[in-house]
Amino acid sequence: MTWRLDLRGLGEGLLQKPLTVAEQVANVLRESIADGSLAAGTPLRQDDLAERFGFSRMPVRDALRQLEAEGIVSIHPTKGAHVARMDATEIREIFAVRELLESEALRLSVPNLTREKLDEAGHVLNQIDAEPNVGRWGTLNRIFHLALYSACGNARLLGLIEAHHNAADRYVRVLLSNLNYRSQSQEEHRDLLTTCRHRDAGAAVRVLRKHLGDGMETLAQAGSARKP
Repeated sequence: MTWRLDLRGLGEGLLQKPLTVAEQVANVLRESIADGSLAAGTPLRQDDLAERFGFSRMPVRDALRQLEAEGIVSIHPTKGAHVARMDATEIREIFAVRELLESEALRLSVPNLTREKLDEAGHVLNQIDAEPNVGRWGTLNRIFHLALYSACGNARLLGLIEAHHNAADRYVRVLLSNLNYRSQSQEEHRDLLTTCRHRDAGAAVRVLRKHLGDGMETLAQAGSARKP
């Protein structure tokens, strides 16, 4: 790897921060992937990384597994780990289908949402704000959206939506973590929740479409830029 990164101060930093060695390694790798220092497809060899960081292979292995759970790193049984590629075509396809399905589910759901369900969705947003584990953000994002669609009265539609959320999961985590998009996403989520509380289905659908469209474009552009 020709990756340039000064890791000499990492060991001292561990004395001041309540993070494990693996979390520290994951943070450095995540930032390097985010800023392009580690391009898509770059091999991440445990021995090489352990030497660079000055730690044993175990925390490096744990860090790579953490990043794999976030969708940022791919680990092959025989080829090892590498920086995950982002497929712009797949991103656009998934988000286009999500927009169609979720707009309809939200339109049907808004008039029937209970105060309890709306409060539940608001609680999930607070959880996202407080959650330090990037790997949980995609799950919480899905729970929030499905809470708002839960009163649509169409179980098959909800099943299709959940399937496409699962397909988008790794991209959503990249969007929220690597691309520093969480604050914008949370602002849009709260706008969406407010329109639902006001029982304005039309406004809610417009907010949702913009939310999904902006996320899709940000991810697709990042995916195109990272092609070798």
